[in-house]
This record gives sequence, structure tokens and C-alpha cells, in this order.
Amino acid sequence: MTGTAPFTADDYRARMARAARAAADAGLAGVLVAPGPDLVWLTGYAPTAATERLTLLVLAAGQDPVLVVPTLEAPDAERATGACALTLRDWTDGKDPYAVTAALLDGGGRFGVSDSTWALHLLGLQKTLPDSSYASLTEALPMLRAVKDEAELALVAAAGAAADRTFEEIRTLPFAGRHESEVGADLAALLRRFGHEQVDFTIVGSGPNGANPHHETGDRVIERGDMVVLDFGGLKDGYGSDTTRTVHVGEPTDEERRVHDIVRAAQEAGCRAVRPGVACQEIDRAARAVIADAGYGEYFIHRTGHGIGVTTHEPPYMIEGEEQPLVPGMCFSVEPGIYLPGRFGVRIEDIVTVTEDGGRRLNDTTRELVMVD
Repeated sequence: MTGTAPFTADDYRARMARAARAAADAGLAGVLVAPGPDLVWLTGYAPTAATERLTLLVLAAGQDPVLVVPTLEAPDAERATGACALTLRDWTDGKDPYAVTAALLDGGGRFGVSDSTWALHLLGLQKTLPDSSYASLTEALPMLRAVKDEAELALVAAAGAAADRTFEEIRTLPFAGRHESEVGADLAALLRRFGHEQVDFTIVGSGPNGANPHHETGDRVIERGDMVVLDFGGLKDGYGSDTTRTVHVGEPTDEERRVHDIVRAAQEAGCRAVRPGVACQEIDRAARAVIADAGYGEYFIHRTGHGIGVTTHEPPYMIEGEEQPLVPGMCFSVEPGIYLPGRFGVRIEDIVTVTEDGGRRLNDTTRELVMVD
């Protein structure tokens, strides 16, 4: 298998069987999975490079899993998946890969398709099987990867601990007089030092830039008196981290302290609301109510959270209208914020996992307002 995650062939076989059963329960004829996080999660196989050649895992209840691969990549695929009871069906350049795949499918069926599938390949299948239809896996099976087993939970917790060590280190470094991009580079280097193989984002939003939740870290020079939003994460051993803390360069004003205290109370309320059976939207409502009651409701401009696992953003989502109940083993962020245009922003974020009787934070650094130099 590829990667460093401690999963066995039995784990991958169980995941593929679960996906096939979930598809049947959802009224689908099967699941089609292209290279990307779903394929890695289901089989442990990640092709070494992006390619225009079709690679597709075919899963359907009552059928053995089949991986359609280009002939030139078949040896690597076999080495990665050989113990998973997968059948390889290879095709050579000059042959029609859609005809090879179509022979494995119900020509009039509806299939769940991984979000990473190229439009080129989906359109090729549709042309070959004009009576077939398709839905994205996020739409058709949004909870497929949402509930983590014990090994996965340990990996998400370890990634969170590495992100915590990154914050504890970055807060000791100088901020004033440095570019946001320099601090962002420090965050990336620290994440890697503490075990991340992939850094997905290092947002450093200083002063007025902090009022943009997805500010692209740039060349603004951080000044004394700035609030600075630090949002960073990536993958460690194949599983995600994502945390946000807001620091202040020097002494904050009374207003800055007050806004930070409101966000901290909102984040606490969102975390306290986590327990099995509660709808995802209730986490959003709990956090949002605190901010709205304090008079800043119009300045909380995004959902309260998102799932995390083999990607740093995935279902479930903590947002109004999401009635999916929480289940033990789900992992997601709780990250309310207040953003005052042209002035400053504040966000506090932890990853939380649902337990049998509540929720447990996977980030442990202080949520108090930290002063930096």
C-alpha cells in the first residue's frame, strides 16, 4: 500500500464493501472512483502522477471490486492493491477505455462518481452508455468518509497535536516589521518540521487583511497594534489538521479584547453543543447566537465548520439547513469569527470529534488572546 497510514488490506476491503452497500442503499447501481482522496481512502492506491489516461475503481454490491487502469501503470497498481482482493482490468493506448469500463456497468444505472473525476472521462462514459446517469459522491454519499474508526481518529489527533506545536512555536517568533508571507513561510516550515508531508494553507491576515476570512497571505508588513489571524493546516500521515488562532502584536484595545472574547465564547458554545444525534446545523446556531446577541451577527459571514479527514475540507458541514445528525467518530472544525471591514478580524478554530456522550477537541492551545512581539 502507498502512504504511511497504518491500514491493512482488511481495512481497505471493508471500506470498499461499505461503499458498495451504501450505494445500493441510496438507490445507486454502483460507485465510480477516480484518482484522488476517495481512491486512496478506499484502496491505498495513489497513482504517482496526474494523467489523462482513465483510471477508475468500480464498486457495486454483489460484485468484486474492479480497478480499470492503463497497462503502463498496472504494475504499480497491482503492487499497491494486490492484497485488497481487487481485480485489475487494464487497457492499452489506442484502445477505448470507456468500452472497457462500460462492460462492467449496468448500462441504464445511476452511479455515484468521485468529485475528482475528470469531465473528459465522465463525458466519455455518458457517450458510451447514453442511458446511464451520474451524481457526485458529495451529493449521493456525503457521509461515506465522515465517521472515522479508531486508527483514523488517532491520525487526526496526531495531526492536530502537530498543528498545536506549530502555534506554540510561531507565537515565540517576531511579527512586527515582517511581511505576512514571511510568517506564512515560518508556519509552513514548522508544520513540516512537526511531521506534515503536505501544507494546504497558511493564512496570515494582519490588521485589515484579517477581515477577509480567506485572505491570501501577501506582502503587507505587520505592524504593532495589529490583530493577526493565523489559519493553517495540511496532511500528516495522510490525515488533516486545521486550526486558527488570533494573536495581537503588542497590547490590544478594549474593543479588540471584547471582540476576541465574543468569538471565544461563540466557539465554546459551538463545541459544547456537540453530541450524538444533534443536527449539524445546531452547532452553527449555537455559535452564531452568541455573536448575534452581542450585536455582531452581520460580521460572521461563513459557516461554523467543515469535516476533516483525508482532506482538510469535506462533509459534514456545520451550516444552517444541514440536518445530518452527528455520529460518534465524525471530525469537524468549529470556527466562528467576526470580520470588521477595513479594520480587523478574529477567528478561533479547533477540530472536534464526536464521542459517545459529547465532543472532544483535538486542539489544545490557549484560546485566550495571545500577545506577540
